[in-house]
Amino acid sequence: MTATQTAIQPFHLAFPVRDLEEARDFYGRKLGCPEGRSSPDWIDFNLYGHQVVAHLSPEACGVAALNAVDGHGVPVRHFGVVLTMEQWHAMAKKLTDDGTEFVIEPYIRFKGEVGEQATMFFLDPSGNALEFKAFKNMDSLFAK
Repeated sequence: MTATQTAIQPFHLAFPVRDLEEARDFYGRKLGCPEGRSSPDWIDFNLYGHQVVAHLSPEACGVAALNAVDGHGVPVRHFGVVLTMEQWHAMAKKLTDDGTEFVIEPYIRFKGEVGEQATMFFLDPSGNALEFKAFKNMDSLFAK
C-alpha cells in the first residue's frame, strides 16, 4: 500500500433534490438505503456504508451533460457504488422489476478483457444520475 492509499473509508456526498419525500422514497424504498439524521432541509442516507445527503434545493436540480462512452450517453456528473456481481445482478433485477427507466440499461462492458464490468445508469426523481457497477475481477478496478 502506498502513502496515498488507505483502507476504504466511507465517503460523504451531498446533492440537491427537488422534494425530500421523493428522495426518501427513492433512496429509502427503491434503493434500500437506511435513513439517518434529517431536518426539514436534508436527509442522510446510508448507501452501502457511505453517507449521502439529499439537500432540498429544487433550483439546483437537473440532468447533467452527457459524454459518449461505448455508444452510450453517460451522464458526466454521477455517483454510485461498486458492488459484487451478485449484488449488482440483484439490484439490476430489483430496479427492472420496479419499472426503473434506465439512462443506460444494465449490460457488461469490456467483456473478456481486463476491467470487464457490469454497469447501469439511472436517475433519481430530481435528475441526479447514479451508476451501479461490478467487476468480474475486483482487482481490475484500477487496472489500465
